[in-house]
Parts: sequence; C-alpha cells; structure tokens
Amino acid sequence: QVQLVESGGGLVQAGGSLRLSCAASGRTFSSLAMGWFRQAPGKEREFVTRISRGGINTYYADSVKGRFTISRDDAKNTVYLQMNSLKPEDTAVYYCAADSRPKYSVLVDDYDYWGQGTQVTVSS
Repeated sequence: QVQLVESGGGLVQAGGSLRLSCAASGRTFSSLAMGWFRQAPGKEREFVTRISRGGINTYYADSVKGRFTISRDDAKNTVYLQMNSLKPEDTAVYYCAADSRPKYSVLVDDYDYWGQGTQVTVSS
C-alpha cells in the first residue's frame, strides 16, 4: 500500500505561481512512477503530468506544457508540481497518483494509488 498526501494548493491570481507537493509513504517511492491529475467541477479527471522512476522521463498535457514542471526527490519520498503562469482554466482539484508499472500512461485507471486532492483556484 502507498499513502499519498498532497499540499500546497490555494488561491492565486492569474499569472501567478504555486508549488504542489505530494508526500508518499508505505512503499519504496523510487519504484513508482508518479503523476498529477486534476478535476474541475462538472468535468472528468484529466492527466496533467507524469514523471518516471528515477525522474528520467517527464510527460505533460499540451494544456500545461511550458508552464508546469514535475520533479521528484526520492530521498524525501516527495513529488512536486511547479505551476507558473496560472490561468483561470487551471482551477481544479489536483490529485497526486502513483503507478507501480513503468509503462507510460495518461489513464486514470492505470494508476494504483491516489491522494485526497488539493484545491487550486486561479482568479481572473
């Protein structure tokens, strides 16, 4: 089992920045690929970004490419999401997720463990 706890959400003006953190426990963190998803009101949960084991590969949704950066610190069992140039359409609950399989995936069902989510609200 893996427990994931997100933090760092909040209210920010358009153009601003936030950094989300996700602390993991319960299993060797370095063996997991990690991802961030988000869900806006009335919409399905969508893929935002993923980082492979060891941080060698990263993947981004087109909507956040160039603005968001995912990183991980295996010594701290933590994955981060740096969000810059935020837009009102980035408003959502952001979820951290862990995938025990190495194959790249953007599908919600392919991730084994989920955090409780953290709210990000971007005002115009």
